[in-house]
Amino acid sequence: MPIPPESLISYPSRFPIKVMGAKVDGLVHAITLIARQFDPMFDAATVELRESKGGKYLGVTITVTATSREQLDELYRTLSTHPMVKVVL
Repeated sequence: MPIPPESLISYPSRFPIKVMGAKVDGLVHAITLIARQFDPMFDAATVELRESKGGKYLGVTITVTATSREQLDELYRTLSTHPMVKVVL
């Protein structure tokens, strides 16, 4: 059985995730609800917002406490499949 490569992240650690979507009511709320599912101590006051030049899109940076690779993978999957979200980086 192959040995998995060592993670570049040491757990637990603070981990920023940038989420982009159309600038619509409810986007930030939806993202913070998802963040809390994976990090019960998530602080919505740490959310950073950045509007696109044309004002049509919104970049939302959340910083979660990452506890495992599996947690991060599932968080990315959940965010990516949300209908309001266009891109997760």
